[in-house]
Amino acid sequence: MSVLPADPAIETRGLIKSFGDTTAVDGVDLTIPRGGIYGVLGPNGAGKTTVIRMLATLLRPDGGQATVLGHDVFAEPAAIREKIALTGQFASLDEDLTGIENLVLLGRLLGFTARNARRRGQELLEAFNLAEAASRQVKKYSGGMRRRLDIAGSLLVTPELMFLDEPTTGIDPRSRNQVWDIIRTLVGSGTTVLLTTQYLEEADQLVDRLAVIDHGRVIAEGTPGQLKAQVGSGALTVRVVEAAQREEAAELLTQTIQAQVIRESDPTALTARLNEGSRAAAALTALEEAGIAVETFALGQPSLDEVFLALTGKKAEPEGAGDDVADSEAGSAGHGDETEANIR
Repeated sequence: MSVLPADPAIETRGLIKSFGDTTAVDGVDLTIPRGGIYGVLGPNGAGKTTVIRMLATLLRPDGGQATVLGHDVFAEPAAIREKIALTGQFASLDEDLTGIENLVLLGRLLGFTARNARRRGQELLEAFNLAEAASRQVKKYSGGMRRRLDIAGSLLVTPELMFLDEPTTGIDPRSRNQVWDIIRTLVGSGTTVLLTTQYLEEADQLVDRLAVIDHGRVIAEGTPGQLKAQVGSGALTVRVVEAAQREEAAELLTQTIQAQVIRESDPTALTARLNEGSRAAAALTALEEAGIAVETFALGQPSLDEVFLALTGKKAEPEGAGDDVADSEAGSAGHGDETEANIR
């Protein structure tokens, strides 16, 4: 029996949430240690956002148990909110205000004096490379600038735990890299981050451990390397010099590696999933002995995209708008007077 880490940042057992006849979260068990970045992956509608909202005390669970930073989500929601921050899928900013005005407003709501709110806002704008846009209305910001300002608003007081719900959805690659740097800096300062994403590259770049959720249940959990190992030891890619020899090569590979060989759209290319990496050497030897000239022969670790597809039976849909039933139902679930982001 495995020993749970002491004093985890988040621990849930049998967490359940339904909306009418739809069960969005169906018995989720998680143990998330303090420090580092924990990722939650899943297709649209898997239950990721609903889990985040329950842990952030925006939604009351229908069943199960959950503690956040040692506090029970049912009995101590106020204590949890004092220690966390949440940035949701959509920026929670006043577009008619400037960047600095948004941060000053949030600071004042958090109890800062006007002077301290402005000073802290200016510090964050500098840190997030937004100082030159401080006096510009947010409606004139790019998507990446809005996302960075939204995260900055969540950090007016440095939280112990930061919930980031698909923070880079819909922004350009350069802005995405900037947000990644912000997240790494945040973790370096001691904050624990719980990140939901459908960008498989994002999970591979950032997270220490991750859970895959589908249909409201955790179907896999571990490090990215451990989950990749579940799919197989590697992906074999072969490209023959002569397209006319591809079929012969495919039959030979099938016999040698004892796995399904896929004919790619490229008339010279073949791919296969290996359960035993040692078979790759035998496959190359067999091709050489048969006189089949090979242009490319490569064995690589499976990608998280392949892991995601193997576990859920679905491809990731990173541009999908609205992850969960909760996106449309949360307002009527008992916390309609709460905002989705920048909880402090």
